[in-house]
Amino acid sequence: MPGRLSSPACLTVICFLSCWLWLTGAQVHTDEVADTAQYGRLDSDITLNCGNAQDGTPVLWLLNHSSALPPHRLSSNGSLLLLAAAPSAQGLYSCYHGHRHALLHSLTLRLGHPPGLLSISCQVPNHTHVRCSWVDSVTTFLPAVYNASLRGNGPDWTPCIVDSAHKHCDVPWLAFWQTVHTLGVTETNGLGSQTTWGRFKFSELLRPNPPEGVLVRQVEGHATRLAVSWSLPTSWPRYDGFPLLFHIRYRPQGSMYWSEYYSEHSPVEILDALAGHLHQVQVRARDELDSESQWSEWSPLVVVRPWEAATPEAPPTDDDPFDPFDGRAETSTAKSHTPGSEEDEGSLGLLVLLGIFSLVVLATVLSLVFVVWSRQRRRHHVTMQELASVVKMKAMPI
Repeated sequence: MPGRLSSPACLTVICFLSCWLWLTGAQVHTDEVADTAQYGRLDSDITLNCGNAQDGTPVLWLLNHSSALPPHRLSSNGSLLLLAAAPSAQGLYSCYHGHRHALLHSLTLRLGHPPGLLSISCQVPNHTHVRCSWVDSVTTFLPAVYNASLRGNGPDWTPCIVDSAHKHCDVPWLAFWQTVHTLGVTETNGLGSQTTWGRFKFSELLRPNPPEGVLVRQVEGHATRLAVSWSLPTSWPRYDGFPLLFHIRYRPQGSMYWSEYYSEHSPVEILDALAGHLHQVQVRARDELDSESQWSEWSPLVVVRPWEAATPEAPPTDDDPFDPFDGRAETSTAKSHTPGSEEDEGSLGLLVLLGIFSLVVLATVLSLVFVVWSRQRRRHHVTMQELASVVKMKAMPI
């Protein structure tokens, strides 16, 4: 018997079977698909059961085909207890028989939080359509499904068409005449569900979209007028039973103050524009019959300048016809304004000023000389009189 087992043929069969078992096991690890999905709370202890493993059965747990597991404890029945599971503990868990390496159970673990309350708001662009949207107050990290329904004053609930990806729902036909509506939105994920209730008065939430195609034109022949036209929002019904009130505002560009105008129809004409200046114009709308409704957003700014009369050019006169090919006018003009002539005129003026200044100085000097001469002459005359008096006194007998 030992000789037979050691024969080359037996060894070849044994090697073939070993390779086949190894390849089969590798294929099981590679093509493994989870039997179930399990959800758990982040940062909490989570127990993973190993299918039908019996107590005392040796088991081997793998995470994403790896034996590296997060912090854990292994119980006697083969279950795996994850301690304070972190986000890195998510993935594909596989439980194998410790001796036969047979797959006993597999599962996909997803971690997150149960749903919380939602923040719900509703938009009412017209009387026949309502869109309500919501925002999560808790980031669950888990896929969720939403269900929503709406009820008026009566007991009947109307389903709200839900778009879970964009987190909103639409009510295409609404009993708008009912004063208060109640909306319920339920969020469900792998860890539970939560319903949020909201009460709304849609007549107060009615807010049309801004007017479209706002056009501002000049009024020919009028420097202070502008013609403003627009179209109804595409979301607003084209029925006479739903009239809109329009609010037009305008101002010169750069001004802080708006002028306002209200109208029920398009177009309108602005009569007090500031001539020669650019103007900014905007339009918004509101339901004319519902005083509780809201004004729409303003339309985009339109900038335009009022009409301006063209300034006519003065025609040439017959006395001095203009010939574009005649260079004499340019020659004479150039001669009369050459830099040399300007310097000559400046030098002549300077010479005249110097001459006047010299005459003034000369006159002043002559006046001073005359005054000095007059004083000297007077003093000499007095001296001569005194000498004559002395001579006369000496000639008199004593």
